[in-house]
Amino acid sequence: MLLRPVTVDDVPALMPMFRDAEASRLTGSHGDGEPDEAQIRAWYDTRGVQDDRLDLAVVERTTGNVIGEAVLNEWDPRNESCGFRICLVPGTYGHGLGTEATRLIVGYGFEELGLHRISLEVYAFNPRARRVYENVGFIAEGVLRDALLWEGERVDAAIMPILAPEWFRRRGRPEAASHVSV
Repeated sequence: MLLRPVTVDDVPALMPMFRDAEASRLTGSHGDGEPDEAQIRAWYDTRGVQDDRLDLAVVERTTGNVIGEAVLNEWDPRNESCGFRICLVPGTYGHGLGTEATRLIVGYGFEELGLHRISLEVYAFNPRARRVYENVGFIAEGVLRDALLWEGERVDAAIMPILAPEWFRRRGRPEAASHVSV
């Protein structure tokens, strides 16, 4: 697994992720019809100049295929903290790829960027993702009640951070962090 800056050239490989109804549901991404590839290209074309986020392509090392994105966002340098999100293309779930990518980007955030806190929100209807985050070391800290309205149903979101001391205590300095290229 390799994480590297996402580019507009990655958009064709990522389009199935944007078109997948299940990925949209699990991430709480409301869309207005078919995703517009030109708009998505324009979005990714600006990622390299953003100073409050790091958008990385998740790449299978053996095939070179782009299988998703992992993002550190809402960067707060004064508090050494940021948010995290990840999404993979359909057909890649259940093979440990999300866990590996999450470990890589979290390790990079703590070991290379000097972050103290990385946090995320995960919806109650996504227990698979919550298990991944718990396996990496994220801890449920609270609940945003009725945070999402999805198809007429209100859904809670768990707030799950991981702190640098917890990362180093649980994971040490994994070799995997060296597979992030920015």
